[in-house]
Amino acid sequence: MPTQVTNYQCPSCTGPLHYSGASGTLECDYCGSSYTVAEIEALYKEKEAEAAAAQQAAEQAASSGADSGAWDVSAMNSDWGTDAAGMKTYSCPSCGAELICDANTAATACPYCGNPTVVPGQFAGALKPDYVLPFKLSREDAIHALKRHYKNKPFLPRAFSAQNQIEKIQGVYVPFWMFDGEAEGHARYDATRSRIFRSGDWEITTTDHFEVCRDGSMPFEKVPVDASSRMPDAHMDSIEPYDYAELKPFSTAYLPGFLADKYDIPVADCESRADERCRKTVLAALDRTVNGYDTCIPRTQDVRLRRGKVHYALLPVWMLSTRWNGKSFLFAMNGQTGKMVGDLPTDAGKYWRTFAAVAAPIALLGTALSLLLR
Repeated sequence: MPTQVTNYQCPSCTGPLHYSGASGTLECDYCGSSYTVAEIEALYKEKEAEAAAAQQAAEQAASSGADSGAWDVSAMNSDWGTDAAGMKTYSCPSCGAELICDANTAATACPYCGNPTVVPGQFAGALKPDYVLPFKLSREDAIHALKRHYKNKPFLPRAFSAQNQIEKIQGVYVPFWMFDGEAEGHARYDATRSRIFRSGDWEITTTDHFEVCRDGSMPFEKVPVDASSRMPDAHMDSIEPYDYAELKPFSTAYLPGFLADKYDIPVADCESRADERCRKTVLAALDRTVNGYDTCIPRTQDVRLRRGKVHYALLPVWMLSTRWNGKSFLFAMNGQTGKMVGDLPTDAGKYWRTFAAVAAPIALLGTALSLLLR
């Protein structure tokens, strides 16, 4: 591994640069200069040549063909080139999270469990992502979104919404596998259409029965499945969708100021979720074409997948982890759209006091009614 450390430094004053989602540029905190990603990449073009060449060689090798019955992971590689020397890792002794970042980004707490102790380590051999979706929203945007999330929640503990909890927000690039392919669906439905008419004193209902057949195919591109065991799948599914039109070829220029989680769920363990997402999407599309019937019940459904390439991408998430009465609470916000998800703790005292205040008059009213009816 190279011994020379390569950091993204300001060309004007050599201070560290960080990526700003608001301006879409790399900014220097010391002299105020800003640069587009293209400008910084041009400055470091020679240092990234080795990694680009390795990526191109891997893609050319993959183009020779892969087993059509399995997801194609042949293009993935762990060669970061000279960028590897400018990366470092942190590991959390509490939850086991492994995080990577550029050499100028300091981690003071684990974004998953809130543990204030993270142990620095030596970067080595992590799989290099194919794509990155840059942060568009700032830390301040995340704070405002969290405040809106718990606004007007009467049973939220007062201490939970205090400023010291909000300060634990951290921007994290969460690892995702993205699956390309095509699905062919076949579905058969039992459908009915009824009509009612009168004949003298009789009301007559006639019901026509139909067998409805639907067949279709659908291409898929970049079906996402999160590759971090520490991030609840429900959280990641809930903050979708992302606008993948803004995906960029991976560059470490987008990492300054943020952490990036290293994947710990291999592709093979995510295939079933990708298959199921493709399957449900195809069947839902077929279902939407069945119109004009009073009832429609699926009789048989079948989906055949033609699996294609798998890509490795980092997607932006603002995260807050905190504890209340010994229980951990994890919140996630889409770093591109601002969609927030997370469970809120409940102040049991407030809940039962409110319950008693509502239940007591109802109980008295019920007693009074029962006495009146005797």
